[in-house]
Amino acid sequence: MDPECSRLLPALCAVLADPRQPVADDTCLEKLLDWFKTVTEAGSSLLLLQENPCLVELLFHVLKPQDPSPRVLSFVLRLAGVFAAQENCFQYLQQGELLPRLFGEAGPLGGAAWTAPTVRSGWIQGLRHLAQHPSALPFLGDCGAVDTIFSLQGDSSLFVASAAGQLLVHILDLAMRALPQGHPNPQACDWPACAQKIVHHVEDSLRCTAAPQLTQALNVLTATFGHCHGLWTPGLWVRLRPLVARLLEKDPVPASHALVDLLLSVARSPVLSSHCDPWETLALTLSRLSPTQSGPLALGTLKLQDCPQALRTQAFGVLLQPLACVLKAAAREPGRPGLPDGAADDSVTVDMLLSSKSACVGLLCCALAHLELLQPLPQCPSPWPQEALLEAVVTVLRFCNGSAAPTSDMGGHLCAILVGCVRVQRAALDFLGTLSQGTGPQDLVAQVFAVLLEYLASPDSSPTVLKKAFQASLGWLLSSPETPGCRDLDPQAQRFLRELLPVLQKRLCSPCWEVRDSGLEFLTQMARHWGGQAGFRQVLLASEVPRLTRQLLRDPESYVRASAVTATGQLSSWGLTAAPAGPEHPGVQQSLLSELLHVLCTDSEGFPRRAVMQVFTQWLRDGHADVAGDSERFVARVLQAASRDLDWEVRAQGLELALVFLEQLLGQPGSRCPYAVAVPKAAARPLAQALQTLCRVQLFEFAFRALFDCDRPVAQKSCDLLLFLKAKATSCGTPQEDRVIPDVSSVEATLQKWQAGEHGHPLGDLEPEAVMAVLRSMDLEGLQDTLAESSDHMEKSPQSLLQDMLATVGVLGENEADCY
Repeated sequence: MDPECSRLLPALCAVLADPRQPVADDTCLEKLLDWFKTVTEAGSSLLLLQENPCLVELLFHVLKPQDPSPRVLSFVLRLAGVFAAQENCFQYLQQGELLPRLFGEAGPLGGAAWTAPTVRSGWIQGLRHLAQHPSALPFLGDCGAVDTIFSLQGDSSLFVASAAGQLLVHILDLAMRALPQGHPNPQACDWPACAQKIVHHVEDSLRCTAAPQLTQALNVLTATFGHCHGLWTPGLWVRLRPLVARLLEKDPVPASHALVDLLLSVARSPVLSSHCDPWETLALTLSRLSPTQSGPLALGTLKLQDCPQALRTQAFGVLLQPLACVLKAAAREPGRPGLPDGAADDSVTVDMLLSSKSACVGLLCCALAHLELLQPLPQCPSPWPQEALLEAVVTVLRFCNGSAAPTSDMGGHLCAILVGCVRVQRAALDFLGTLSQGTGPQDLVAQVFAVLLEYLASPDSSPTVLKKAFQASLGWLLSSPETPGCRDLDPQAQRFLRELLPVLQKRLCSPCWEVRDSGLEFLTQMARHWGGQAGFRQVLLASEVPRLTRQLLRDPESYVRASAVTATGQLSSWGLTAAPAGPEHPGVQQSLLSELLHVLCTDSEGFPRRAVMQVFTQWLRDGHADVAGDSERFVARVLQAASRDLDWEVRAQGLELALVFLEQLLGQPGSRCPYAVAVPKAAARPLAQALQTLCRVQLFEFAFRALFDCDRPVAQKSCDLLLFLKAKATSCGTPQEDRVIPDVSSVEATLQKWQAGEHGHPLGDLEPEAVMAVLRSMDLEGLQDTLAESSDHMEKSPQSLLQDMLATVGVLGENEADCY
């Protein structure tokens, strides 16, 4: 330990032990504990306590009659566990009966502080640190800690209850690892007493009819088989499997979620899957659980490696049953291949679909979500019933919007349950979008586009449903085959677009801002993918969409304005903006560039201004017509606005734009590494001309101000830009003997004032020679390293932490604290 820390430690221990002193906050105590962990991991805990007896005094002090702060008591319990994690220190603390008094029945267990969850949590964490060696096992049994952990499994605090279960798993693993090496697969009678006590408790809980105890036992076993892979685990599973199997005989199956987690944990365990065949148990469980309960198990089973094909087929059938029943309810003939035989005839699934609205909705949402998760996975069943699933999802969506015309009683009942159900609509649209990664026959794809159009046009569609309908539409448009001989959309997709744009036009006028925002995002994506295709251009320009998009730049909602900026920028890049005003309204049409500059300079919210900067950067990178004509004037105006902006992201994006401009001047688009390419001597003249241009657009004043920005990302970006330029100048500069050294004292004085926070001083007119002289004199490499460090790197030292904690109670003098 650092000598200065050793000097400060007694005073800090005295503060922590004094209940009259204000207690340090949780963050300081956590940092202090982390420091002690680091110290003990690097050296001897016993030596640390012997050299700093104040620590032992602190541990004893919390046992005195006056109750300490729960926060401090929790800290001390964890600290004692950290020290006792080393066996020799554990023995040292045992000599003074300190550990039994801290963790036994005579300690905090009987005090008023035990009612605080933070104390119970600290007690558990302290034992978790302590239980690292075999000597801890008899201690845990003798002091009654294991029984207390059993009771804490049902604690009112979920964090405490979860930690108690994890501690039992850790103790069980420690006990079994302590067995002699000659017992690779020990019998139960040879298990350590601590392990036997835990296993007996789990057995009793598995026989219990109370759901909480049963769930706790199953959770302990799940964590055990998930984290412990010793050769003793098969013996434990063989011993407990009959009790688990007995749960499947009950109706309904109790604690089904915890049981599913356990069985999947057993199947994933490399030791158990090779020694104990889990497949029969999984198959039995799939057949015993209700349709809602079996969905997670079916999905987990399909993800398992080496799963037998028969079990995979059974699990996949479980996931498909609800949708097969939907198709049957719609009186559809089984003309689409892929659904398992008899899937629609499962009486349990049908009864659940028809029993109540909540049961029907829950079952369908789970089935749709599980199939959506399964489709992109490598373990996805093959062949995948794409056509049947497409038809089923379209049918579900039609049931939900009331456009289905069922001819069966079951179909009519389902339609009455599902009509207007937003939850099922969202799940079905999500899955429909995922299915766009596959293909389908033309008639089915036409049905997909038709139902999407119904949802987009319906006044009953909620904003969330509309957003998901837009996303699914984009997915299906992207998956549409291109017309042979060109990259245009196929005729079916073009028909959908022609019908969609009037709907989009209506949605852009919606009174709900979320709907306007979703429409603009969809338009942006369409323009990005098909802005250059004749079919899309023709349909879009024939609509009012570009004009409405332009109008939304003045929307009252800032999110919508930002999306409108992005959409108009994308449309303008493809020449798809609204047409100029006619002669009857001369001068009405303001250029889009001027309008976006107005947004950048005047919008009160940050989102639209950030969007403008991103659009301008992309325009400059792509050589947009409005920019290429006079890029120098454009960059000067944008940087002037960005330099005054209070939003750091706007300033950072301004530096990105400046870098793009610099690279274009130097003829190196896309270069990001400041030391990537060495320019030959012949390029010195173009560099000098580029520097003149950069001075005229005041790029250097913007970059130098940003170099001392209070927001570190801005300063880092500025430093990278200046390093890039410095490297270019170094590689093609004039020889040292021919270089004229300009007087840069005034510039350096101004930069020093900026660094001190006095930004009101102007930099004045800069010449290229002065700029390069300043760059050569600055230690930009060192500044880059400094900026890369965390903001509190100077305050992370243990000495600083101790000083701060003492300063909060006035123990240190006024100038000794390192507060920040």
